[in-house]
Amino acid sequence: MHCSPLPSIMYWYIISNVATQYGITGTTAKGIAASVERAVSEGSLGPEAALPPVRRLADDLGVSPGTVATAYKELRQRGIVVTRGRGGTVVAPAPAVASRRPPRVPEGLRDLSGGHPDPAQLPALVPPSRLSPGVRAHRSAPRLTRLEEAVREWIGPDHVPVEHVTFAHGALDLIGRLLSVELRPGDAVAMEDPGYHHLLDLVTALGLRSVPVAVDDEGMRPDALHEALRAGARAVVCSPRAQNPYGGRFSAARRDALVGVLRDRPDVLVVENDHASAVANAPLHTLTAGGLRRWVHVRTVSKFLGTDLRWAAAACDATTLARHDGRLLLTSGWVSHLLQEIVHGLLTDDGTRALVARARATYALRRGTLVDELAGRGIGAHASSGMNVWVPVRDESAVVNGLRSYGWWVAAGARFRLSSAPGVRISVAELEPADAARLASDFAAVLGESEATYGG
Repeated sequence: MHCSPLPSIMYWYIISNVATQYGITGTTAKGIAASVERAVSEGSLGPEAALPPVRRLADDLGVSPGTVATAYKELRQRGIVVTRGRGGTVVAPAPAVASRRPPRVPEGLRDLSGGHPDPAQLPALVPPSRLSPGVRAHRSAPRLTRLEEAVREWIGPDHVPVEHVTFAHGALDLIGRLLSVELRPGDAVAMEDPGYHHLLDLVTALGLRSVPVAVDDEGMRPDALHEALRAGARAVVCSPRAQNPYGGRFSAARRDALVGVLRDRPDVLVVENDHASAVANAPLHTLTAGGLRRWVHVRTVSKFLGTDLRWAAAACDATTLARHDGRLLLTSGWVSHLLQEIVHGLLTDDGTRALVARARATYALRRGTLVDELAGRGIGAHASSGMNVWVPVRDESAVVNGLRSYGWWVAAGARFRLSSAPGVRISVAELEPADAARLASDFAAVLGESEATYGG
């Protein structure tokens, strides 16, 4: 009986020394928060690492518990730590100062993890013959009129209202700016689950809370979105097609069902991220045609014109336009006119349009071939559109490591998931149909080895 307290004593001894071990210092809330942030950014405090209880750290630092509690609150609001009830305060799985990066691809493996386009399907990037002639009044005229018109001609036929358009330095730049203007730390955002990991990390970095919304082959599920809005989500971020990583696309019926849910929440900002538009190989059934009050439709060109073209176009309601452009004016000010010239030249070039059409057909063939080869071996997969195939599995690590032994490198689903079931993402942009059969065969072998190891 006298021995039973020992484990508890040892636990508190270990926890109480976290302050010393990781260099947590400070006599003010801001100082303590800064030292924790520094430890996280330098890697000495990794994801899920436990921080000392408030009173224990207060005793170690000689400050009041209220000072430590205020520091932890600031860290929570900034997405660096999370509090888990009796589990205490721990470093966030994807802390805002150390965003998750994919693991390095081992040498000699065929990389199917990145989600990038096939370089052979991209146009050559040639600067315009007429470069920016020195000083311009960029802030008073931040957008090239001819590119605005090209964007309207590009987006408008898909029934997206195009009265108000704007530009940004990519989709993440625009979405991050809008969420930071519209919301406050601690507010909730309805996010696809599984969803694009950089967007999930961005929400955390802004000090916001992700509320998972389950997806299927038609995108966000209306019942799950309804629950997220009931839970207080003030914004929704979704993909109408080529959903990453699941590959879902809105049908007309699904779009109508989602609009029906959103109409009951007119103040919620709806962000529609059409990131792979021209090569998604699926029609657009846009939420923005449903008469919503607050909305933005975002398109980028990196998937079909070039990954170095950090440019996005957006159509939106008048309020969203004013808020976005007002913040842009106070920060970077405008998107490079040289970049705008290049994008305009490519969007309006007939040869480039033909290349994009071929790329769309190529990706569809590669995606469909892998899905068919997997199905022929009894392996279910999800890929209605886009460049990725999502394969549900029981043990992500076993599959990733198993495929590694066959020379393949795929993405474990953990960094895409909030609360959804495990899976792996296979990027098919560079997977020739002739290789799909071998990959599917190796995948089946790995699953068989996993079942033998873990008992079926």
